[in-house]
Amino acid sequence: MLIRRNRGRTWLDWQRRGRAIATGGAVIASAFLLGSLIFGTLGLPRYLAMRNHLDQLQQEIRALEQVNAALRADIERVQRDPLRLEELARERLGYVRKGETVFQFVPDGPVDSLSPRGNQ
Repeated sequence: MLIRRNRGRTWLDWQRRGRAIATGGAVIASAFLLGSLIFGTLGLPRYLAMRNHLDQLQQEIRALEQVNAALRADIERVQRDPLRLEELARERLGYVRKGETVFQFVPDGPVDSLSPRGNQ
């Protein structure tokens, strides 16, 4: 059995002071770290703002994915469905079939002074 020799009262006082200094240093360091977490440039307010921004970006991504899926479906339909292709040609390009009569209606608007109606 190993018996340790008593180091005396001065050794115990020195050990207590060392623990007190270490505890005080740990409390000060913890307070500093907590303060920088809350009030620092990369602290809690910045984290919350970035989390909100992340939520907004994820919502935008979901919306864009839905639009993308709809556009892909429309592309697929144009490539596969001749009726859709004809519909687009009629709407956007003004195509007509042979033998069809086209009527164009001009909306009523301000009378142009150069038109035959404006001189009356």
